[in-house]
Amino acid sequence: MQSTPLTVLSDTAAVEALCQSCGACCSTFRISFYWGETSAAPGGTVPMEMTEQLNLHRACMKGTSSHTPRCVALAGKLGEQVSCTLYQNRPSPCREYEVFLPDGSLNPRCNQARAKHGLGPLNVRFIEVRNIARKL
Repeated sequence: MQSTPLTVLSDTAAVEALCQSCGACCSTFRISFYWGETSAAPGGTVPMEMTEQLNLHRACMKGTSSHTPRCVALAGKLGEQVSCTLYQNRPSPCREYEVFLPDGSLNPRCNQARAKHGLGPLNVRFIEVRNIARKL
Protein backbone atom coordinates (compact mmCIF):
# COMPACT_ATOMS: atom_id res chain seq x y z
CA MET A 1 0.00 0.00 0.00
CA GLN A 2 1.39 3.38 -1.02
CA SER A 3 1.24 6.12 1.61
CA THR A 4 0.39 9.73 0.94
CA PRO A 5 3.53 11.91 0.86
CA LEU A 6 3.95 14.30 3.78
CA THR A 7 3.06 17.92 3.09
CA VAL A 8 4.59 20.57 5.34
CA LEU A 9 2.75 23.87 5.78
CA SER A 10 4.68 26.83 7.14
CA ASP A 11 2.23 29.74 7.30
CA THR A 12 -1.38 30.48 8.19
CA ALA A 13 -2.30 31.27 4.57
CA ALA A 14 -1.43 27.69 3.64
CA VAL A 15 -3.55 26.40 6.53
CA GLU A 16 -6.51 28.53 5.37
CA ALA A 17 -6.10 27.18 1.83
CA LEU A 18 -6.09 23.63 3.21
CA CYS A 19 -9.32 24.23 5.12
CA GLN A 20 -10.94 25.95 2.14
CA SER A 21 -10.31 22.83 0.06
CA CYS A 22 -12.03 20.60 2.64
CA GLY A 23 -14.94 21.81 4.82
CA ALA A 24 -15.53 18.40 6.41
CA CYS A 25 -15.50 19.73 9.99
CA CYS A 26 -18.35 22.14 9.13
CA SER A 27 -20.39 19.16 7.92
CA THR A 28 -19.60 16.76 10.74
CA PHE A 29 -19.66 18.43 14.15
CA ARG A 30 -22.39 20.32 16.00
CA ILE A 31 -21.22 23.91 16.43
CA SER A 32 -22.67 24.94 19.78
CA PHE A 33 -21.81 27.98 21.87
CA TYR A 34 -23.07 30.40 24.52
CA TRP A 35 -26.15 32.28 23.26
CA GLY A 36 -24.48 35.62 24.12
CA GLU A 37 -22.37 35.27 20.96
CA THR A 38 -25.51 35.74 18.84
CA SER A 39 -26.66 39.10 17.54
CA ALA A 40 -29.63 38.83 19.95
CA ALA A 41 -27.24 39.75 22.79
CA PRO A 42 -25.45 43.08 23.24
CA GLY A 43 -22.08 42.75 21.50
CA GLY A 44 -22.95 39.39 19.93
CA THR A 45 -21.78 38.97 16.35
CA VAL A 46 -23.12 35.62 15.12
CA PRO A 47 -26.28 36.38 13.10
CA MET A 48 -29.26 35.14 15.13
CA GLU A 49 -31.05 33.97 11.96
CA MET A 50 -28.20 31.51 11.30
CA THR A 51 -28.55 29.85 14.71
CA GLU A 52 -31.00 27.71 16.60
CA GLN A 53 -31.56 27.57 20.33
CA LEU A 54 -30.39 24.38 22.07
CA ASN A 55 -31.41 25.34 25.60
CA LEU A 56 -31.68 28.42 27.79
CA HIS A 57 -27.96 29.20 27.55
CA ARG A 58 -26.71 27.51 24.39
CA ALA A 59 -27.22 28.01 20.68
CA CYS A 60 -25.81 26.20 17.66
CA MET A 61 -25.32 26.97 14.01
CA LYS A 62 -28.35 25.95 11.99
CA GLY A 63 -27.85 22.68 10.21
CA THR A 64 -25.25 21.29 12.64
CA SER A 65 -27.64 19.64 15.08
CA SER A 66 -29.06 17.11 12.61
CA HIS A 67 -28.11 13.51 11.77
CA THR A 68 -26.47 14.80 8.58
CA PRO A 69 -24.94 18.06 9.78
CA ARG A 70 -23.87 20.88 7.51
CA CYS A 71 -23.44 24.39 8.83
CA VAL A 72 -25.76 26.89 7.18
CA ALA A 73 -22.79 29.25 6.81
CA LEU A 74 -20.76 26.78 4.72
CA ALA A 75 -20.76 27.58 1.02
CA GLY A 76 -19.30 25.40 -1.71
CA LYS A 77 -18.57 21.74 -2.35
CA LEU A 78 -16.89 19.59 0.31
CA GLY A 79 -13.45 18.37 -0.59
CA GLU A 80 -13.10 20.90 -3.40
CA GLN A 81 -13.73 24.55 -2.59
CA VAL A 82 -15.60 25.86 0.45
CA SER A 83 -15.86 29.07 2.43
CA CYS A 84 -17.58 30.37 5.53
CA THR A 85 -20.12 33.06 4.69
CA LEU A 86 -19.74 34.62 8.14
CA TYR A 87 -16.03 34.03 8.70
CA GLN A 88 -15.42 37.38 10.42
CA ASN A 89 -18.39 36.78 12.75
CA ARG A 90 -18.07 33.01 13.25
CA PRO A 91 -18.75 31.59 16.72
CA SER A 92 -16.05 30.68 19.24
CA PRO A 93 -15.89 26.92 18.44
CA CYS A 94 -14.95 27.81 14.86
CA ARG A 95 -12.46 30.51 15.88
CA GLU A 96 -10.87 28.22 18.48
CA TYR A 97 -10.75 24.98 16.46
CA GLU A 98 -7.14 23.88 16.23
CA VAL A 99 -6.41 22.28 12.86
CA PHE A 100 -2.93 21.43 14.11
CA LEU A 101 -1.86 20.24 17.55
CA PRO A 102 0.98 22.02 19.42
CA ASP A 103 3.52 19.52 18.04
CA GLY A 104 2.51 20.42 14.47
CA SER A 105 0.61 17.22 13.77
CA LEU A 106 -2.85 17.33 12.22
CA ASN A 107 -5.78 17.29 14.64
CA PRO A 108 -7.09 13.70 14.29
CA ARG A 109 -10.66 15.04 14.18
CA CYS A 110 -9.88 16.47 10.73
CA ASN A 111 -9.24 13.05 9.20
CA GLN A 112 -12.19 11.57 11.13
CA ALA A 113 -14.46 14.22 9.58
CA ARG A 114 -12.93 13.67 6.14
CA ALA A 115 -13.49 9.91 6.37
CA LYS A 116 -17.15 10.45 7.23
CA HIS A 117 -17.55 12.24 3.89
CA GLY A 118 -15.51 9.78 1.84
CA LEU A 119 -12.49 12.10 1.60
CA GLY A 120 -9.02 10.63 1.86
CA PRO A 121 -6.81 11.29 4.88
CA LEU A 122 -4.38 14.18 4.93
CA ASN A 123 -0.71 13.59 5.72
CA VAL A 124 0.30 17.09 6.68
CA ARG A 125 2.25 18.92 9.39
CA PHE A 126 2.50 22.57 10.35
CA ILE A 127 5.92 24.04 11.09
CA GLU A 128 6.06 27.81 11.44
CA VAL A 129 8.65 29.55 9.29
CA ARG A 130 10.45 30.89 12.37
CA ASN A 131 10.78 27.31 13.69
CA ILE A 132 12.16 26.10 10.37
CA ALA A 133 14.81 28.84 10.45
CA ARG A 134 15.91 27.76 13.95
CA LYS A 135 16.33 24.17 12.78
CA LEU A 136 18.57 25.13 9.83
